[in-house]
Amino acid sequence: MSNEVSGLPHSENDEMRTKSLLTSYTYNEVEEIAKSVLNRVKCRPTLGIILGSGCGKLAEGVEEKEVISYKDIQGFPVSTVPGHEGRLVFGKLKGKSVVLMQGRAHCYEGYSPQKITLPVRTMKLMGVKVLFVTNAAGGINEKFSVGDIMIIKDHLNLAGFAGINPLVGMNDERFGPRFPALSGAYDEELRKIAKQTAADMGMTKFFQEGVYSMMVGPSFETVTECRFLKLIGVDATGMSTIPEVTVARHCNMRVFGLSLITNKCVMEFESQEFANHEEVLATGEMRSQDLQRFVAEMVSKIDV
Repeated sequence: MSNEVSGLPHSENDEMRTKSLLTSYTYNEVEEIAKSVLNRVKCRPTLGIILGSGCGKLAEGVEEKEVISYKDIQGFPVSTVPGHEGRLVFGKLKGKSVVLMQGRAHCYEGYSPQKITLPVRTMKLMGVKVLFVTNAAGGINEKFSVGDIMIIKDHLNLAGFAGINPLVGMNDERFGPRFPALSGAYDEELRKIAKQTAADMGMTKFFQEGVYSMMVGPSFETVTECRFLKLIGVDATGMSTIPEVTVARHCNMRVFGLSLITNKCVMEFESQEFANHEEVLATGEMRSQDLQRFVAEMVSKIDV
């Protein structure tokens, strides 16, 4: 039975709500946000799941639901994109205490990477130890098909080359080190469990493994950009995930990532095909049941 949790009076949050989109949050501020959220739910999550475009129905498998809208959480960025509900869903999944982000914010909506990753830091201070991230992505690898699910083994932070990184600014050692290592960002043990789970469930025909890259968006990639990504070893590309993974690893959370291949990236100048968000949502709908079953089974197999 779902329980929609009402927000605090907005007047109590005026100072936090008037912060700029570009503002970072201190450890003490994040701690207060985490406490305020936990005071409104019974659940004490140890596993967090971020649901990307077309993946929101994964929340349907959660039992003992408690729901809080992002707009009722001080400082949280509010999702503006179709397919992103914009709420935290707390409860039980395969007996594990979880919190799901049903939708996320993006840099292309005008938010800074520091703002986008506030929910991840909040999860950490709520007690989350393992983070699952999902996204919709365009297939760069020509062996991939629309509807494939890619286990992320590494990422290429192209936006980071231009200074778009959530760790820019003052560092607080209570979150993590000034210079965190991101080699091995996607937990090897969790990836092994995922591959075995896909095999046990008879899903290997549409499971892949590869490298994810993030472009800021909101425009889809040009032909030349797609060819460049292929040249440098990228298998799938999207507009999210890397800021959240960067902060999660900075906070010493274990990370597992999945990309749902929702479209094939256009590699030929003469092509009459064009990427569009409607295709992303349609593919998410088509593969939603498989994703729900797979993620639930993964959750049942890990210790958190």
